[in-house]
Amino acid sequence: MNELLKTGFAEMGLAVTEEQLAQLQAFTARMLETNRVMNLTGITQPDEIATKHLLDCASLLTVADFSQKSVVDVGCGAGFPGMPLHILCPDCELTLLDSLRKRIVFLQSCIDGMQLTHMEAVHARAEEFASRRRETYDFAVSRAVAQLNVLAELSLPLVKPGGLFIAMKGKDSDEEIEAAKQAIARLGGECTRIVDYTIPHTDITHRLVMIRKKNPTPKQYPRPFRKISANPL
Repeated sequence: MNELLKTGFAEMGLAVTEEQLAQLQAFTARMLETNRVMNLTGITQPDEIATKHLLDCASLLTVADFSQKSVVDVGCGAGFPGMPLHILCPDCELTLLDSLRKRIVFLQSCIDGMQLTHMEAVHARAEEFASRRRETYDFAVSRAVAQLNVLAELSLPLVKPGGLFIAMKGKDSDEEIEAAKQAIARLGGECTRIVDYTIPHTDITHRLVMIRKKNPTPKQYPRPFRKISANPL
């Protein structure tokens, strides 16, 4: 796993320290241990975790500078992309946000056990969290499995005007992106860049959809999740 990460990061042009590699391995070990009693990931082989989770999430660092920026990971699940992003860029202020308490309990145990700073794990629904942290983040990121129009309504209200929401998507998302453009515009955003990348050591191609927050999000958004689900923008 260590060699895969080293060569993978080098291929991506990312400089990574031995301490950061050790932290990524420590997080992996904690996740796999907890995965025995809690469904955190279906990927359990260390080499696959290295590629399909860690190197995949590190792709964010190839398109934006997160240093000394505030970042929220919306629907973080087992901690992706937020945990590897913060380990690789430890001076960003990162919020892990998820609606499932047991995931947040696990992630808080990682933060405490690994003595990570400038980081918090919050149990809340994104649409409710927006009432507390509306337009306070430089970046929102998400690898959550939801349609882009839904992710945009949950994420863009958290981003400052001038900030960026980056959605991690599959390469076959052209129709989804096109269908979400009207919703994104209504929420104050604009899709400004789409970056396809191949994860090192694999033939898997994924996509980063970069949405710039041009204007404040109208106050009526985000709506309660039942309304978002029943009638997506």
